[in-house]
Amino acid sequence: MDLHRLFGPEAAARLANFRSRHALAAAGLVLAVLGGFGAVAVAVAPLAPDAASLPSRLVSEEVATVDLPSQLEALAAHGVELWRSDLTRSGDSVDTVLRRLGIVDAEALRYARADAAIKRAFDGRASRVVRARGTENGELVELVVLAPAESAELARTHFTRLVMTRADGRWVSRQEIARLSAEARLGSGTIRSTLFAATDEARLPDAVATQLAEIFATDIDFHRELRRGDTFSVVYEALTADGEPVPWANSGGRVLAAEFVNAGKARQAIWFEGAAAGKGAFFDAQGRSRKRSFLASPLEFSRVSSGFAMRMHPIMQRWRAHLGVDYAAPAGTPVRSVGDGVVELAGWQNGYGNVVHIKHSNDRTTVFAHLSRIDVRQGQRVEQNQRIGAVGATGWATGPHLHFEFRVGGVHQDPLKIAKSSEPIVLDPAAKSRFAEVAQAVQVKLDVAESIGGVRASFE
Repeated sequence: MDLHRLFGPEAAARLANFRSRHALAAAGLVLAVLGGFGAVAVAVAPLAPDAASLPSRLVSEEVATVDLPSQLEALAAHGVELWRSDLTRSGDSVDTVLRRLGIVDAEALRYARADAAIKRAFDGRASRVVRARGTENGELVELVVLAPAESAELARTHFTRLVMTRADGRWVSRQEIARLSAEARLGSGTIRSTLFAATDEARLPDAVATQLAEIFATDIDFHRELRRGDTFSVVYEALTADGEPVPWANSGGRVLAAEFVNAGKARQAIWFEGAAAGKGAFFDAQGRSRKRSFLASPLEFSRVSSGFAMRMHPIMQRWRAHLGVDYAAPAGTPVRSVGDGVVELAGWQNGYGNVVHIKHSNDRTTVFAHLSRIDVRQGQRVEQNQRIGAVGATGWATGPHLHFEFRVGGVHQDPLKIAKSSEPIVLDPAAKSRFAEVAQAVQVKLDVAESIGGVRASFE
């Protein structure tokens, strides 16, 4: 114990002298002093009042409720109709959805249960938009169900509108096919881990994220060159049905414009319908085409599991040159042609299993191996991005993946380098003035997208 700090130098010296001659008495004195400090501590602790002993008082006050019926009548007098809407959930029925919407109408419910189309739209089907117009007493006036068109091909552009209403005092229903509408929306984000994590954080549809990866694939390797802090801004089409966002499918339509800043370098892409050969394509702000004669990858967005380099062969178990690129992907994943050409071979070939060879211009050939299925035939002309088969594990393969090769004059080349160095598609000079107007207008939207920090917004 440091007596100098407790009592000062002089008192400490006298206490030390006293302790040497009277050890027991000194110990008692110190305990008494410390006990005094303890007593002070105990005395300070209970200064706050005991909450249990505080007086309490119950205050009761009547609060007037809003007169909703009169407000509804006033709105109706001015021609305003109130609709309630909800999304169907897995396991829902007509009963459960109408109950959530506040509809208590036995007659309407009986009709809905018996109508085959209405029953089919509800039973166990999630993400249907249901809109109901009813009276203040819970009686149904009109019911509308928005659902995807039954044909998968038609569902990309159209939706089904199922309407249940009264006619001549009895319930009737009708089903209509209507076209989906598209409106421009904005978004932006910052890369912290992966592209898809960033687009999820920015609340962008997966279809938009996939298109971003496709658009900038020849400039950025999203597996190896993506940097923390990279940013992107995008203007894209969102599909709507009667003004409601489409919930039953990925609602992201075509990307109209995008900017990606990778490692401090900004790259832009603007969709323009007046491209060469009458097809739309992406161009940079100066009118230079972003589309090249070869795609960066035969799969939309996948992981390169083995590159163009020396490697340990998974079956032969010895080092040898890997003369292509392997893409890890689930069996059945669509495989596409990376460029225009003619199918030179479509069938079985030794260790390649199911394989497709496509002959392109300037003595260039692409090879797609280990396919689970082949969707083209020998001699068929194919276009860039056309489906030619699906990922599999046929031939010498330890698991489902695509082995992809690029040959020039019969010599194997690195496919990733070929894609980056391939010829760009040139914009028709006659369309450059029209493109300049489009680029100027879309640049304003990109600037707004960058400023909103990932919040989606409509843009007329």
